[in-house]
Parts: sequence; structure tokens; C-alpha cells
Amino acid sequence: MAQKVVSLTLEGKAKLEAELAELKSTKREEIAEKIKVARSYGDLSENSEYDEAKNEQAIVESRIATLEATLKNAVIVEDDAVVSEDEDTIWLGNKITVLDVEMDEELVYDIVSSIEADPMNGKISDDSPLGKAVLGRKAGDVIEVEAPIGMLQYKILKVEK
Repeated sequence: MAQKVVSLTLEGKAKLEAELAELKSTKREEIAEKIKVARSYGDLSENSEYDEAKNEQAIVESRIATLEATLKNAVIVEDDAVVSEDEDTIWLGNKITVLDVEMDEELVYDIVSSIEADPMNGKISDDSPLGKAVLGRKAGDVIEVEAPIGMLQYKILKVEK
């Protein structure tokens, strides 16, 4: 099965690499110790600690495989690598300031890949409704975004690399 190519920012790549390193070293060792301790309790057929440790090991190994495949197939978007006819055009890796027209509130977002998305910390995915709506747009543009609560209107105030 072919792995999907994913775009990542340099910051996103660094976070995934750090998570992978943590899982491969510290987390694997912790789980190995849990399994060793659980085995010392005797009969494995009725040993819930052993079963829990083995399940945790499977989850960690699955996450390691996912991270390795993602990093292997990732295309890194560097700040200066985004080539467009106009440097004010919004692409992955940009920071944008938008005005929520209805609420008269300024919002700041980083446009990141779906893997890096963290809306609570101002990182929205290029696959999100707002992310899709702003890609390719420029400061001064007014956009409409369909959301579960209805149509929202934003004015793009600023684009930063």
C-alpha cells in the first residue's frame, strides 16, 4: 500500500522527530521494564499487568511505525521555499491575521499540515475549512467559510512568512 505524501513545516518535522526519539528510547525501555515486572508475577494467562503492558507496547510500536512512514514520505516546506508570483499569497507555513467580521475580533493563525494542526494553540490545518479558504488568497481579501454554525466571514489583514 502506498504511503500518502504529507507536507510538513520544519517545526512540525522537528516535533515528529522528537516524539519518535522519545518513543524509541525512553518509552520502549519503560514498557520493557513493565513487561519484565509483570512476568515476575507468574502465570501470564491471568496476569492483567502483563496484558496491559503488551497492549501499551503494541500502541507504541504502531505509533513508531506511523511516525517513521510519515517522516520518510514527508515533503518539508521551508519558509523561503514557497515560491509564488506574489509573496503576500498565503501558503502552508504562513502566519495570518484575520478579522472575524461578525465578532469584530482579530485572530492569528499559523497555516500548517493536518499532522501539525493544533487549533487551541493557533495552528490550523490547510485541510480545515478556514485553511482551505485562505490558501492562495492575499491580505485584504474577504472570504466566507462554511462552518457547522453557519457561514462565517473573515477579512485577511496580514500575511507573514
